Amino acid sequence: MKILTADELRKSVNTPIFRLIGEVADEEGLECYVIGGFVRDLFLGRPSNDVDCVVIGSGVRMAKAVAARLKAQTGRKPHLAVYANFGTAQIALKGLELEFVGARKESYSHDSRKPVVEDGTLEDDQNRRDFTINAMAICLNKERFGKLLDPFDGIGDLGRGIIRTPLDPDITFSDDPLRMLRCVRFASQLKFEILEETREALRRNASRLKIISGERIQEEFNKILLTEQPSRGIYELYDTGLLQQFLPELCALDVVETRNGRAHKNNFYHTLEVVDQVAATARDESFLWLRWAALLHDIGKPKSKRWDNVLGWTFHNHNYIGAKMVPQIFRRMGLPLDARMKYVQKLVDLHMRPIAIADEEVTDSAVRRLLSDAGDDIDDLMTLCEADITSKNEVRKKTFRENFRMVREKLTDLQERDYKRLFQPCIDGNEIMEMFGLQPSREVGLLKQRLKDAILDGEIENEREPALTLLKDEASKIGLKICADNK
Repeated sequence: MKILTADELRKSVNTPIFRLIGEVADEEGLECYVIGGFVRDLFLGRPSNDVDCVVIGSGVRMAKAVAARLKAQTGRKPHLAVYANFGTAQIALKGLELEFVGARKESYSHDSRKPVVEDGTLEDDQNRRDFTINAMAICLNKERFGKLLDPFDGIGDLGRGIIRTPLDPDITFSDDPLRMLRCVRFASQLKFEILEETREALRRNASRLKIISGERIQEEFNKILLTEQPSRGIYELYDTGLLQQFLPELCALDVVETRNGRAHKNNFYHTLEVVDQVAATARDESFLWLRWAALLHDIGKPKSKRWDNVLGWTFHNHNYIGAKMVPQIFRRMGLPLDARMKYVQKLVDLHMRPIAIADEEVTDSAVRRLLSDAGDDIDDLMTLCEADITSKNEVRKKTFRENFRMVREKLTDLQERDYKRLFQPCIDGNEIMEMFGLQPSREVGLLKQRLKDAILDGEIENEREPALTLLKDEASKIGLKICADNK
């Protein structure tokens, strides 16, 4: 945290855009303050491009006046978006997003997070803010330009690294349950602690999340998943009962069962470790879906768990079961059901394959099959699988890592040597249908798969004559004959 004197704070907002806003506010006879995250981040020394301005009066009127002044000064009309129903307006500038809203006070009904809104004072507006560190305001009017208004000691909480609500946390969270996820998100992003009184309120109000849509929940959860150490926020969600409201499948992993003196590991804490290890490698936002794959990679274990008197606890096919669970989780949370979901499904389904290869002899055939099935996602799959090594047995861990190194070397070698030749069979499905007079059918799929397997296993070369011979032999086994025109 950066301690700013009054003069330093005044200088930090003494920029052309803030001076312009202050001048317009004075001309319009309105009080105007920059408030919320931008102020918080000034003290934290974090860059912030989103600026919230609260106006004692009409935010829309203020935004229109600022837009008009900007046009008069630059000759260019800035992009102005007005949301009359919400009493807000936004101005998009290069590298800056300004939002203007009238100061308001809010009241809520129990079954909705949509408040009844009335015009209010600055005090009313600060009272309704989610956390003390987001309730600080800086005046932009000339007479008090740069003056900080901090009625809840947000500065002190920044220094102490504490997240707490301005008013009674039960009222704050019950009124708008999404604030509970924001509480955990801020604690995760800033590496702050949640005040114990606030934490207890999270536990008491966790079930209120049922009135929040999956889409709003996943927006906050994705931000937690993208933090430097996602396990911190995920554990906070679990500890306070929030995670149970929208990802019960993940919570079901927190169990250790013992039989005949043999126990399996706690797959919830294992998953948190895997997510953190992926995050350490895949750092930026483009790896969100890889982090989702890490989060869900063992999600099928509770359904697949069985006891075997010889083997002990087994989780056969948990990868396949987990992949089947991905769409229902994505659908419930309003996550995309497109290629991004299929990518997560693929990695969940395939995450055992490199481990199985690494645990045995690394053969060309096995690696070729893995390359064929993983396609362009092979590097992400290997990142996930290497993160999945959380064994406390250092000898076993070292062995896995060495074998994974061999797998990666074999992958690189095969990709460079014969990827295109091997994985694009010289006879495709259309030609198979024409050859045997078939429509799209199970038989076509069987023949395509048999041809692919034969090439991957090195049984035949990926050349036309041996491929034709194999297809004819396989077709005859299922009662198919080559069409006369193709003989």
